[in-house]
Amino acid sequence: MNRKSRFLEVSRTKRAIALCITATSSVWAQQNPTEITITAEPPVRVSGFDGVPLQELPLSVSTINQATLRDIGAQRVSDALRLDASVSDSYNLPAYWDKLSVRGFALDNRYNYRREGLPISAETIIPMDNKERIELLKGTSGIQSGTSSPGGLVNYLVKRAPTSAEKTMRDVTLSYGPGNNRLVAADLGGRFGQDADFGYRFNVAHEDLDPYIRDTKGSRHLTALAMDWRINGSNRLEWEFEQSHHEQIGVNFYSLLASDGPSNVNRRLELPSAVDGTRNITRQPGSQPGVFDGLTGTIRLKHQLDNGWMWSTQYGAQYLRTDDRLTYASGCNSNQRDSFCLLPKGDFQIHDYRSENEHRKNEAIQTDIHGQTQLGGLEHSLKISLMRQRQINQMPYSYTDNLVGTTNVNGGLTPTPTNSIDRQTNSSDYTTEIALNDRVRLTERTHAWLGLRHTQLNRQTIRTDGSAALQDTRGVNTPWLALSHQLTAQHLVYMSYGQGLETEVAPGRNTYTNAGQPLPALRSTQREVGIKSQGPRDSWQITWFDITRPAVSDFGACDTNVGSCTRQMDGQAHHQGIELNAQSNLARWSVGGSATWIDATRENATVQTDLNGQRPINVPKYILRGMAEYRSTSIVGLRSGLRLSHEGERNVTEYGAIMLPAWTTVDATTHYDTQVNNVASTWTLAINNLANKHYWRESPKQYGQYFLYPGAPRTVRATIQFHL
Repeated sequence: MNRKSRFLEVSRTKRAIALCITATSSVWAQQNPTEITITAEPPVRVSGFDGVPLQELPLSVSTINQATLRDIGAQRVSDALRLDASVSDSYNLPAYWDKLSVRGFALDNRYNYRREGLPISAETIIPMDNKERIELLKGTSGIQSGTSSPGGLVNYLVKRAPTSAEKTMRDVTLSYGPGNNRLVAADLGGRFGQDADFGYRFNVAHEDLDPYIRDTKGSRHLTALAMDWRINGSNRLEWEFEQSHHEQIGVNFYSLLASDGPSNVNRRLELPSAVDGTRNITRQPGSQPGVFDGLTGTIRLKHQLDNGWMWSTQYGAQYLRTDDRLTYASGCNSNQRDSFCLLPKGDFQIHDYRSENEHRKNEAIQTDIHGQTQLGGLEHSLKISLMRQRQINQMPYSYTDNLVGTTNVNGGLTPTPTNSIDRQTNSSDYTTEIALNDRVRLTERTHAWLGLRHTQLNRQTIRTDGSAALQDTRGVNTPWLALSHQLTAQHLVYMSYGQGLETEVAPGRNTYTNAGQPLPALRSTQREVGIKSQGPRDSWQITWFDITRPAVSDFGACDTNVGSCTRQMDGQAHHQGIELNAQSNLARWSVGGSATWIDATRENATVQTDLNGQRPINVPKYILRGMAEYRSTSIVGLRSGLRLSHEGERNVTEYGAIMLPAWTTVDATTHYDTQVNNVASTWTLAINNLANKHYWRESPKQYGQYFLYPGAPRTVRATIQFHL
């Protein structure tokens, strides 16, 4: 379906890209290949910690730089974060926004994401073409957020202008695959002005989407500009924006297949054999693409004060518009929503969900001041910050969830249309956060870290018909304490304790007895102990974590009947585990890997007491990631590598009656840095899932149903990047 973006037309993007790639219209020929020299990189620093090197921070952080994002061809955050063993999928649909789990806890797309340190909504598809780095802060995120899930915090950093006038960027990228996807993108950057006071970074991209999953065509585009102005030696102004458009036919999970038994009463559920990941069992002639439009930007002023103190103020805004459309599979009736029908096996209902013209707005302004001072005979690195955020969700008056008919995994459709309409719920969140952080130098090698955040939350919800108006106002404090000790110049040990906060509101659907009502605040706690090592060529970290979080569950039949379900707190989820991370760079080899073991249990439930001691659904017992890359000695500029992903078995149902088996995939990449007509270029060939393994990737439970999602089959991607 051809649509105009709400913000910019696709044709404009295409014309801009065409102008950028005309410079490449010459005969391709290899000339004078050059060796790539690896030089020492500056210490990695994490946003929000005022320039402290990552190695000195008493927490576990993963950073994925732009080179890695480029090598793996990351188009979504799940592509990048899946390199880390602490991350897995959590109802992660293609052609929809990413939903991830960290340390076994699903991230909240409303509160667990940042862009340039400011909160954004991830209830959209966020492009990666203009992202310089992704940061993942693992564990209780009250360190930097007043309201968020305890799994971790994701922060996007955009590409910025070069630091000097001598450096310019003129990169053009052409890519084909996976499937029949076709991408063209340009990345331009430089400085200008009398003393190179002004800098810019401009990114455009357009992609025709035709992935490996059948009948899921679409398109996307991005236009992004980042600029800065060095006003004088003490003042710097930065601003940037990005506009994106994504429309694509969606695909639903498989529901759990039923077998064995002559009736619904006697049936026994069992895990079906894994299927071909290219199949799309839910596409119907009337299926419509989901549409995601986004406009996001920030402006920031940095002012250098006396005695090394720094004052910074920034404002960010995000405007999202969504046509949420999905044709999805369901059970045959309200009593069998957890499986396909039994007779004949493989039958299921097709529903058409549509919630069009959804609007989401996020605005945040933050000011902070930080520097060093002497107090009580000790050196203190202080930071005081104030942030005000507004999050508004404006939904259409109603959504439709219509029954199309009954079909089979092998095709065909028996129309039995039934219309279902329900009112939506609008919401608005207003938060004020005041945070104080102090790094106290107890000795030359020992530091104490003290943090306290006060969050004042005001949440309002109301049904679109004007009913069920509610207001929830509360103020909470979340502390964070840590102690770090530098054993040697390369080795750091630390321990920390922190709290996080979440708010939960029962869904606004009339099937809930407490529809739209807020639950008590969900206060999570985390204890963490770790040791880090950072050397010239090698780095590693071992981390032990222990997280508790109040559990929220739906009770009752939870079918389509009015008032059949109640959402409430019942006990807690307790996740503890160990994370291992290591990286080594040898003369010609780069090797690395990570591993996470999670012991996750449900505890202290008083309503569903039989859940106590059970492992939560869709949480792998362990996860392994690994990579190895070799730089050729005989062919200058050639490097090849392998990446391994392994996830252990997990519960599909609450009591472990059905388990999803462990799975392993291996990906291969080859990169060749050379010259074409005296133009530097990088050629990439990537093959994912080399063995073309069929497997169930994850098994979430959503909307009262047990879902299964197949892993991607073998896919191929070819990319050429010209450095003009």
